[in-house]
Order: sequence, then C-alpha cells, then structure tokens
Amino acid sequence: MHGLLLFAHGARDPAWSRPFEAIAARMRPRHPDGPIALAYLELMQPSLPDAVAQLAAAGCTRITVLPMFLGAGGHVRRDLPLLLEAQRQAHPDLALHCSCAIGEAEVVHEALADAALQLARQDGTGA
Repeated sequence: MHGLLLFAHGARDPAWSRPFEAIAARMRPRHPDGPIALAYLELMQPSLPDAVAQLAAAGCTRITVLPMFLGAGGHVRRDLPLLLEAQRQAHPDLALHCSCAIGEAEVVHEALADAALQLARQDGTGA
C-alpha cells in the first residue's frame, strides 16, 4: 500500500491548516492506492514521525512525502532530510521517498499564475 504524506510547516493558528486539509480531502478519492495524511514540522500535530508511524501501522509499505512548501528553503533542504533519515532508520522495511517542494513544480507555477490573475480580475484591477 502506498501512503502519501503532505508535510507542511505548521502554525499557532489552527485555521492555517485548512488549505492543507482541503488539498488532502481533494486528493483522497483520486489516490485509491493508500491513505493520505498530513504532518507538520512544528507547532501542530501530527509530527512527521507520528504520521509515518500511523501510515506504517495502517499497512503502508511505501510512503511518498510531499513537502507543501513554495520553495526549498532551510526546512526542506536541511530539516526534512534529517527527519526522513531518522524515519528510514526507525522503519527499515518501509520505502520512504520525498518529492521536491510543491512550489517548485511547473504545474504549481501555472496554477498560481492563473489564480493570481483571477483574483486580480475579481478585484477589478486585473489585466
């Protein structure tokens, strides 16, 4: 079973996680191969280790971590590899992979450009 793990920064305000929850909800019917979970670097739960453990306990033998960051800053380049290596050691039978930061995908650039233009037009000031 192939689990997907959306990994975001986290915030003190619980409302901050709503877009990530909405993304996960939209993904679930489109990914019948396994569960989709959320995890946070800090300030929110579950943590990445807790979410990996939950997915493994649910029967996942493969997990793809999807960093929900617009760019590959320090958290993606430094913190995430350390967290992933610790999880590989904790779960040696689990195939644990990681994608690039979502904001580095061309399809996201297109979607954000379209959304920005649509918002500008709704404001009456757009092109």
